[in-house]
Amino acid sequence: MTTINFWGTGDSMGVPRVYCSCDVCEEARSGGVNRRRRPLVHLADPSFGEMLIDCGPDWREQMEMAGSRFIDRILVTHAHFDHIAGLAEWADACRWLERRGEAYARADVIQDILTRYPWLERNVRFVPLEDTVTFGDWHVDSWLVNHGKNGYSYAFKFTHAADGRTWAYCSDSIALTAEQREPLFGLDLLVLGTSFYEEPYPIETRSLYDVKEALELLEELKPRRTWFTHMSHDIDLRRQYALPENIAFAFSGLQVTV
Repeated sequence: MTTINFWGTGDSMGVPRVYCSCDVCEEARSGGVNRRRRPLVHLADPSFGEMLIDCGPDWREQMEMAGSRFIDRILVTHAHFDHIAGLAEWADACRWLERRGEAYARADVIQDILTRYPWLERNVRFVPLEDTVTFGDWHVDSWLVNHGKNGYSYAFKFTHAADGRTWAYCSDSIALTAEQREPLFGLDLLVLGTSFYEEPYPIETRSLYDVKEALELLEELKPRRTWFTHMSHDIDLRRQYALPENIAFAFSGLQVTV
């Protein structure tokens, strides 16, 4: 059984946004339920130990809040700032502890990361994801997903080797093609990024599903359980959004099992 710990559920700016004084940001600024760090999940499973998905600029604070001193394996969805900006700090921790971290990502993502941070290879072994990779009892597949005006990202699907349980992490996507949707059908659990409840901007300027669009997508995909992440200051966790009972907004400190 894998435990998914949500250490970060915010969008690229986090909540509160430093320049913003809206009601949600002010509530978050006072330590309220809407305080959201950049997107990151911690995975724990007896068969593979621990790993993270992504390593954004709040990584150090997230580690401290969890009381964790070192994690040696990270999966990376794509090379945007809010998903990789903590890698340099992680590599420095590897150096001080004289341990070598492992970062798994698609080859193009690794190339982008090392173009920006070429020194990371001194302390981190980058492993390109080409085919299915196995961690303990779980097989993990990755595939490209549309990320709107921000280009593309990758999603991860975990399949249990013994009983076929499946779950997926798809934090940054919009307007998925039929081929990109295919691995997401019939999951036991889906973590899906949704920045706004109803995003008012032209589609060509956007990079993630909004909640209303995601609900339409989920009617097609039919996962047993869905948690929304990557939320902007448009989402107010104090509100009642009348979501279906198997769909909810994730929050910092949430733990779910699959």
